[in-house]
Amino acid sequence: MDETGDDTGAAAPIGDRGEGADRHARYPDARIRAILNDTRTIALVGASANPARPSWIVLKYLLDRGYAVSPVNPGLAGQELLGRRVAATLAEVQASLGDQPIDMVEIFRNAAAAGALVDEALALSPLPKVIWMQLGVRDDAAAARAEARGLTVIMNRCPKIEYGRLSGEIGWAGVNSRILSARKPVLAARGFQKLTIAARDRPRQ
Repeated sequence: MDETGDDTGAAAPIGDRGEGADRHARYPDARIRAILNDTRTIALVGASANPARPSWIVLKYLLDRGYAVSPVNPGLAGQELLGRRVAATLAEVQASLGDQPIDMVEIFRNAAAAGALVDEALALSPLPKVIWMQLGVRDDAAAARAEARGLTVIMNRCPKIEYGRLSGEIGWAGVNSRILSARKPVLAARGFQKLTIAARDRPRQ
């Protein structure tokens, strides 16, 4: 991953850091950390029932970290994945939340599908706060549409990897997190050998 390693101070909104595609080439660690700390509800579009698929692995990881993740897959609608009911559409997830917005729409589909999914998210009321496109998924035109409506957009990143990198967990697999810090890692309140980026481990949803 291409990270700045900037983990100090408040970062400017992603859409304010330069023009064109360059502003999505790098994201400050402080910005990613803030998004992951502020997020509670996630709609994961493209969730799979196959435990070998990355979307299932990410779904489980995020649930284990206390996020309220709603899997979205029209082919699996009405079924349960890891104890969470699968929704057919983003609108169905939003309806279940009432007046509360979806904090993050995570797009686990290919780049060709991203634009339509962003437009689906932009049709929600209230609007979601963050559009997050998985590794290998990028649509600059769709990102511009979302940013014009005030949403934060992250592209070509994985929240599981970013969480593991910022918490230090990723180092257990021998991966260089590219973060130097004298701060003691925070052990999550539950689970076996699990670190957290939150000051306090959020309660399970």
